[in-house]
Amino acid sequence: MVVDDGSRDATLRILREAFGADARVQIATQPNGGKASALNHAISLAANEILVAVDADTVFRHGTIEKLARHFADPLVGAVSGNARVGNRDKWITRFQSIEYIYGFNLDRRALDVLNAITVVPGAAGAWRKSLVLAAGGFGNATLAEDADLTLAIRRLGYRIRYDEEAVAYTEAPEDTRSLARQRFRWSFGTLQAAWKHRDATFDPRTGSLGLVALPSIWLFQVLLSILSPFADLAMGIALFAGNWRVVLGYYGAFFVLELLTGLLAYALESQSPKDLGLLFFQRVYYRMLMQWILFRSVFYAVRGGLVGWGKLERRASVQGV
Repeated sequence: MVVDDGSRDATLRILREAFGADARVQIATQPNGGKASALNHAISLAANEILVAVDADTVFRHGTIEKLARHFADPLVGAVSGNARVGNRDKWITRFQSIEYIYGFNLDRRALDVLNAITVVPGAAGAWRKSLVLAAGGFGNATLAEDADLTLAIRRLGYRIRYDEEAVAYTEAPEDTRSLARQRFRWSFGTLQAAWKHRDATFDPRTGSLGLVALPSIWLFQVLLSILSPFADLAMGIALFAGNWRVVLGYYGAFFVLELLTGLLAYALESQSPKDLGLLFFQRVYYRMLMQWILFRSVFYAVRGGLVGWGKLERRASVQGV
C-alpha cells in the first residue's frame, strides 16, 4: 500500500503508471496532512492484523518482512523494531551516521530488548499489531516522533516491544550537515515531546521497565547528560591549561579505548566490518558539537512553546535494492 500525501510533483502519476495495473499494489492519495495522517490512511485500508511500515527512502533486505512478522506468534508482542542500517555509506558524513546506527541505535535496542524497554520502533523498519495501533488511537499528530509516541502508548497497554537484528533495512542517510541537523532536530524535539506526553509513567512501578528504565533513560542520557556535557568540556579545558594535561589526556585515552572496544563489540554483533571505526574519533568530535547544539535548540523551542514542523529533507534515491 502506497499513500501519496498530497505531493506536488509527479509522484502520483509515476506510481499509477508503474503500478496501476498491478493488483498487488494499492495506491491511495489524500490532501497533504503529514506522515501520521498518511500512515493512518494506509492502516484504514489494511485488511490484516500485522502491519509492516517502511519509509519511502528505505529498502528492505530479502526476508525482512518474514523476520518482523514471526514475533507476532506471541500474543503479548505488540510491535517489532527492525535493524536499520545506513545504505549510502559513500561519504564521510554518512559513514559517521552508519557508526551511530550500529554502535548507538542498534546496540541500545539489543540491550533494551532484554529489559522490554525499547522506546521507539522506527518508521523506517517496523511492524505493529493493528488492533493495538487502533486501540492507542493510531499514529498521532501530537509529536514529531509519532513512531516513538505510538511505541510508548503500546508499551503502556502492557505489551512487549521486540527487536529483530535479522530484519535488516537500508535507509538513506542525509548527505550534508544542514540536512542531518534538520533531521536530528526533528528527532530530538519529537522525542522530548513523546517523553513529556508520557511523563506520568516515569518512575511508576506499575508500568514496569517502561517507567523504571525506558523513560528515565531518555531524560538521563538523551537530555540531562547532553546538557551537562559542555560543562565537562569546560572543566577539561581548564584542567589542561592548569598543567594537568597528562592526567586529562590519560583519562581521555582510556575512555576512548573503552569506547573503541565497545564499538568493536557492536560491529561483531552485527557481523559487519569495523573499518568505519577508524573514523570514530572524528565522528565523536563532529557529533558532540552538532548534537549539543541541536539539543539546546530543542529545549529552547520546547520551553518557548514554538511550533515545529516536519520540514523537508532532500532525498537522492541513493539506496538501491538488496
